[in-house]
Amino acid sequence: MEAAIVLYPSPPIGHLVAMVELGQLILTRHPSLSIHILITTPPYRADDTAKYIASVSTTNPSLIFHHLPTVSLPPSLTSSSNHESLTLEILRLNNPNVRQALLSISTNFSVRAFFLDFFCAIGLSVAADLNIPGYFFLTSGAACVAAFLYFPTLHTTTDKSFKDLNALISIPGVPPVPSSDMAKPILDRNDMAYQCFLENSKQFPKSAGIIINTYESLEPRAIRAISDGLCLPENVPTPPIYCIGPLIIAHNKKGGGGDDVPECLTWLDSQPSGSVVFLCFGSLGLFSKKQLQEIAIGLERSGQRFLWVVRNPPAENNTGVAITEQPDPELESLLPDGFLGRTKSRGLVVKSWAPQVAVLNHKSVGGFVCHCGWNSVLEAVCAGVPIVAWPLYAEQRFNRIVLVEEIKIALPMDESEDGFVSCDVVEKRVRELMDPEEGDSVRKATKALQIEAHAALSEGGSSRVALTELFEKWNHI
Repeated sequence: MEAAIVLYPSPPIGHLVAMVELGQLILTRHPSLSIHILITTPPYRADDTAKYIASVSTTNPSLIFHHLPTVSLPPSLTSSSNHESLTLEILRLNNPNVRQALLSISTNFSVRAFFLDFFCAIGLSVAADLNIPGYFFLTSGAACVAAFLYFPTLHTTTDKSFKDLNALISIPGVPPVPSSDMAKPILDRNDMAYQCFLENSKQFPKSAGIIINTYESLEPRAIRAISDGLCLPENVPTPPIYCIGPLIIAHNKKGGGGDDVPECLTWLDSQPSGSVVFLCFGSLGLFSKKQLQEIAIGLERSGQRFLWVVRNPPAENNTGVAITEQPDPELESLLPDGFLGRTKSRGLVVKSWAPQVAVLNHKSVGGFVCHCGWNSVLEAVCAGVPIVAWPLYAEQRFNRIVLVEEIKIALPMDESEDGFVSCDVVEKRVRELMDPEEGDSVRKATKALQIEAHAALSEGGSSRVALTELFEKWNHI
C-alpha cells in the first residue's frame, strides 16, 4: 500500500502556507509519498485561501487537499468573537470530521504520520486512537515552543492572569519576558482561549515529535533548553524535536494567479541599493486611521525611501485583526492631505498586498518594519534584512522580546500603554534602522544569520540532518 503523510493546518493563511511548504519539502526528498492536507472551513475569512489552494493544486498535484465539512458554532461564539477563540472552537468541533478523513485516507494509503498545527492539538487524540504517529508542526520559533511547553508549569505558580501580574516571566532558554508580553490569547486566564492553549500545551509530551520552523544557530539557547528537558517537569519526557527551518513561504502571487510583475518590484528596480525600508504587517494586521496617519507623518519626516503596504482600518478605531474580507483602501482619504504627492519621489504606497519574499530579496530593500509574525521574521533573515519589530497580535509581543534581546536582529518599536505609536517614534526607529552606523549592529547580525540559514539547509547542515532523522523514523513504521 502506498505510504502517505497527512497534514492538518489551522485556518489562517500563514499557517496553511507553512504547512504546504512542509509538504513540498517532504516531496522533494520523498517523491513517492502521498501528501494529504486537511482544510478547515473557518467561520470568518482569515484570508482568501481558495485561490491559493487552487494554485498549489495546479502546480503540485501531488499535494491532495481534503475539505472538511463545515461545522456550526454555538450561539455564544459569533464572528465578533476574537479570532483565536473562533479558531480553537471550530477545530474542536472538527474532530469527528478529522477522524473520518483519516479513516477514509487509510483505506487506500498507509498513513505514516499525522502533522498537526499547535491550534489543532485536540486532533492528536484522534491519531492516537487510530495508531498513527502524531507530530506537532510549529509555525512559531523554538523560543515560543519553549514557552508553550513551560506554560502548564507557569499556570501552577500563580493564580493571577499574566495581564495583571506586572512581573518578568522566566522561561528556560528565553530572555526574561514581561508578563504583559506573553502571547495575547493567554493573557487572561479566565478567557476560553487561555484554557484551550493550556490543554493544547499539555498535549506536546504525548506526541511522537515536535517539528519547528527554525534552525540551530538562530535559536541555540531555546533549542538546547527544550532538548535538555528543562521546559517540562522532571518526570515528563520531552519528545524529540526536529528543527528543519527555515521554510520560506514563496507565496508571492496575490491569489496565486497572474504572471505580471507587480508595480512595487518595478519601482524598486529604480531605487539605490539597500536604500528602501519596507513596511508590511502580515495577512491579519490592521491599523486605525489615526495610526496610519502617524506612520505617514513619521515616514515623511524620516527622509527615508519607503515601500508601504496599507490596508483598510478595522471597524473599531483601534488596532485589529482582519477576520472579514477587506476592500482595497482609499489612500487619499486615509493618509494626510498631500502625503502621496509630497513623497512620490522617494516612496510608494501599495494597497493591501505586496509579494513579500520578492520585495525582501530585492537589492534595494535595506530594512523591514513588520509585525513579528514568525514567517515574516524568517523571510527577513533569509534575505539578510534587519527589522523594526512592531507586534500586533498572537505571540508577536513575545517574538519581539526574542528578536531584540536574544537574536539581536531587530530594533523595538516603542508604543504607549494603549498600543499607539507616535510619528516621532516611527521617524526615530526608521532612521536608526537605515542609518549606516546606528543600524550597523542589527544589520551585521542579520547578514550573519542569513549565511547560517543557507548553511543549515545545505547538505550536512543541521536542518537537513534533522529532516533525514525524521524520515528515517517513518521508514521504520
